[in-house]
Amino acid sequence: MTQTRHRSWAEPWKIKMVEPLRMTTREEREAAIERAGYNTFLLDSADVYIDLLTDSGTSAMSDRQWAGMMLGDEAYAGSRNFYHLEEAVREVYGYRHIVPTHQGRGAEHILSQVLIHPGDVVPGNMYFTTTRQHQELAGGRFVDVIVDEAHDPASEHPFKGDVDLDKLRAVIAEAGAERIPYVCVATAVNMAGGQPISLANLRAVRALCDEHGIRIIHDATRVAENAYFLKVREPECADMTIAEIVRALCDLTDGCTMSAKKDALVNIGGFLAVNDDQVFDAARNLVVVYEGLHTYGGMAGRDMEAVAIGLRESVDYDHIRARVGQVEYLGHKLIEFGVPIVHPIGGHGVFIDARAFVPHLDQDVYPAQSLAAEIYLEAGVRTMERGNVSAGRDPATGQNRRPRLELVRVTIPRRVYTQAHMDVTAEAIAEVYERRTGIGGLRMVYEPPALRFFQARFQPLGPA
Repeated sequence: MTQTRHRSWAEPWKIKMVEPLRMTTREEREAAIERAGYNTFLLDSADVYIDLLTDSGTSAMSDRQWAGMMLGDEAYAGSRNFYHLEEAVREVYGYRHIVPTHQGRGAEHILSQVLIHPGDVVPGNMYFTTTRQHQELAGGRFVDVIVDEAHDPASEHPFKGDVDLDKLRAVIAEAGAERIPYVCVATAVNMAGGQPISLANLRAVRALCDEHGIRIIHDATRVAENAYFLKVREPECADMTIAEIVRALCDLTDGCTMSAKKDALVNIGGFLAVNDDQVFDAARNLVVVYEGLHTYGGMAGRDMEAVAIGLRESVDYDHIRARVGQVEYLGHKLIEFGVPIVHPIGGHGVFIDARAFVPHLDQDVYPAQSLAAEIYLEAGVRTMERGNVSAGRDPATGQNRRPRLELVRVTIPRRVYTQAHMDVTAEAIAEVYERRTGIGGLRMVYEPPALRFFQARFQPLGPA
């Protein structure tokens, strides 16, 4: 019998154009992070070597997408690109109606204004920052119904994005189905570390919601990544294509909010997609107030064309395998160095467990924020905090929420960096880990009233 050798795999694309990166000195980085108030969001991109802040709007578009942008119909009303986008959404996701927006939070805002009334309760499989903010601004209250394993970084549960059905039943019993406008279900749950929900679990959520007449609204931002995990982890999905799995997930929901800046591989854009005619009519009227005419929302014609092409590219198996594969490559490198990360490795980034990394720091001195600043100082690699700062304050008590997950997100843009960049990143984080006992905390010196992680400023408390 011939033994098959292990073969390395490579990205399913080649580089056609390059953008030079600026190398900085330690002294330059020290000055830059101080100017930024130790908040990586406030760094100038010119001072960043490898930018792993986010995968939102930072991916590289394909030659087909760039060619499509040259065919932009910039008519104010009835742009042909809108109809191309509508056709792509119906084909890939299956929803009947689409309302284009400038990005995902525009869709979240419109959806919240249409469906949520003061006093309503919105259960979901872990909060996302902007989603919860829009729900609260509309008078709603978010309730977390994700499985307990999602809050344990060390758990190897393959579907940490699953909804705990008993938790959901308890919320329905307490609030009443009539006060639940929808259940918010995210695929590849961001704040849990890019963790997938299983198809079987979503079916069970659908059945429970049908019993009580409750909608399911899908945060579809990273649904293709979720589909990849189902293909490799859920036996019934093994022989399905990525496109078929994506469609199966979407068919179990009543609509979605979408930031096209992730899976759809564009720099700007998003949409709200629904099946209900009345919800669509209300949303179409509101988009005219807040975004733009219903056939462009917040996007130019060229951007809608790029999204339409990107949606189809997102469900290509070779693409999504390489996309998730690069994240896994970085994750395994960090594991080899002994760095504590969220397990299993997620779809859009590696999430460092800051509590385990710097256990000597209390959450109220913002360990994840401190660690993100240290990683930047080490090598010019920009990451971001996903912990106490992102969670914000409890509106009832005014105290920090202190979530169980205190994480640094090392987010990989799609089709942008090479494996060598991943090596540099892993080695830099490993260097910080070796001197972790000397890392001190931060105090917040400026706190904006909403989504504070974007603009908050800090000062170091000194070495631990």
